[in-house]
Amino acid sequence: MSSNAAVAAPRRGVRRLLAAAGAAALLAALLPSAAAFADETDPRIGLAPGYHDAGQAISNMEKLASVPRVAPMDAAPGNFGFVNSDLAFTGDHAIVGNFNGFQVYDISDPAGPTLRSAFVCPGGQGDVSVYGDLLFMSVEETRGRIDCGTQGAPGAVNLERFRGVRIFDISDIDNPVQLPGVQTCRGSHTHTLVEDANDPNTIYVYNSGTAGVRSPLEVAGCENAALTQAPVTTGNPTQWRIDVIAVPLDAPETAAVVSQPRIFTDPETGAYNGLNNTLPGAQHPSGTNYSPLPNTNTCHDITSFPAKQLVAGACQGDGVLLDTTDPVNPVRLANVSDPNFSYWHSATFNNDGTKVVFTDEWGGGTSARCRVTDQPEWGADALFDIVDSSLQFASYYKLPVPQTVQENCVAHNGSIVPVPGRDILVQAWYQGGVSVVDFTDTANPVEIAYFDRGPINTPNPTGLNLGGLWSTYWYNGNVFGTEIARGFDVFGLTASDLLSQNEIDAASEVQLDEFNAQLQPQLTWAPSFAVARSYYDQAVRSGELSGDVAAEIQKAIDKAERFVDGPQHNAGLRQLENAARAADRLGLADLSGALGELAESLR
Repeated sequence: MSSNAAVAAPRRGVRRLLAAAGAAALLAALLPSAAAFADETDPRIGLAPGYHDAGQAISNMEKLASVPRVAPMDAAPGNFGFVNSDLAFTGDHAIVGNFNGFQVYDISDPAGPTLRSAFVCPGGQGDVSVYGDLLFMSVEETRGRIDCGTQGAPGAVNLERFRGVRIFDISDIDNPVQLPGVQTCRGSHTHTLVEDANDPNTIYVYNSGTAGVRSPLEVAGCENAALTQAPVTTGNPTQWRIDVIAVPLDAPETAAVVSQPRIFTDPETGAYNGLNNTLPGAQHPSGTNYSPLPNTNTCHDITSFPAKQLVAGACQGDGVLLDTTDPVNPVRLANVSDPNFSYWHSATFNNDGTKVVFTDEWGGGTSARCRVTDQPEWGADALFDIVDSSLQFASYYKLPVPQTVQENCVAHNGSIVPVPGRDILVQAWYQGGVSVVDFTDTANPVEIAYFDRGPINTPNPTGLNLGGLWSTYWYNGNVFGTEIARGFDVFGLTASDLLSQNEIDAASEVQLDEFNAQLQPQLTWAPSFAVARSYYDQAVRSGELSGDVAAEIQKAIDKAERFVDGPQHNAGLRQLENAARAADRLGLADLSGALGELAESLR
């Protein structure tokens, strides 16, 4: 571990720079003796097993649709050749990745999505991103072929093999055309689009390959090296770096690797392997070996936040924060490690870029890691505040209900729900289902909604059958999820004491032309009554607004909404202005500002 690596601690007050051994001992001492779940009567406990007919539990959400997988993307649960993976959105379409290719769903009616087309192109894991008329797809398996063929590419060296980032022209979404993609030395497990504020004509792809190093006979320049704790400072090993691919938008067929930044380098010694270098034999606090091993020699998922030219990288044994002012040459600002984390897997910023949620994929996503015996620090989220370009640990969040030994479950992919004034994450937990979490207070995250199914019981009625939600993302008013074994799900949020209908309406007013969860836009809200009422609801919920003043402000907003579209338009504006002044006197800056902006927009 490099000297500037802060170690996440399970209590907010422990934020010192710690040596790895001392940090591990401290954390072990602070851990609770048993996992503590919120409510032993939670309806998610004891759900009946099944496949498409498993028992279900839902709170503050509604399931709008579940569309089963069909050929050529369907197979029995557990067949990794046909697993649904990540998804991206363009217009009224959701593009669902699959280890066998990708599928395009028409989501113009979220309650009735339809499968529009399926494109067979094997290679796993099939993570997808969209940018205008381009579709990018990660390919890592040795069966991947340049021609998308299904016959595989046998042999240690095969010049027909493709492992890297595929690029498709989807200007005709029913007839995608594969362009020359970019071969990489470790394939592509995941990838992230990164924008350059100074060059709108180029999109960059940060590639994360996690497989073994390919032969230089297949891809020139590949150089294998043994993972080691000794400093590595010579040669040009393929490990301990990421790939930066430049894609000229007017000539995407010429995309190529333009740099391979060594973002894990120790600034004092120059060692490429300057961060976490745990080797086989290390023990997780659970008493089991790390799975996978947290040797920081590549990243898993990287999330970019163009508004602040930041990237958060979940990089096996470390979480890192990068400055991407120059996207070809990213600079590491901070890194964090945590003995409780097995495998830093993915990252999500809040909408201001002042917080980041990292996930730990303990067990690799194929194991039961939400058992009653598992601590809430294991296979969880770690929440950090970004302060002066550093990552300051705040708390953990774990699905607050145990799952069975028949259910693969661990923290996985999610995105922000754009409720003004709050930080809310909708997150997939494989067979743990969906959890919607308010992390506005990073020290005290709170679940506000959920959906869960009972364990999949086929083909093995009593064993663990791989399935569950890979990703759940909010897009234009609804939550869409890729289900590994079952298909494609759609959910809506419903009003509750924890989330008002006004807040749901305000979030739904944010409409995007396309969305990739790992290219995270900073969202804005046009002035509206839903936005103003959201801040009103939040002030009442927190107790900052109550009694006669709350009633008067509510009355003024109601009158304004009735008046502004009629002959009493000006009277409606005055009602909003009066309400804004009343909120300002109480120090409710968000509510006052929303009311004032609404009045100004209606003039």
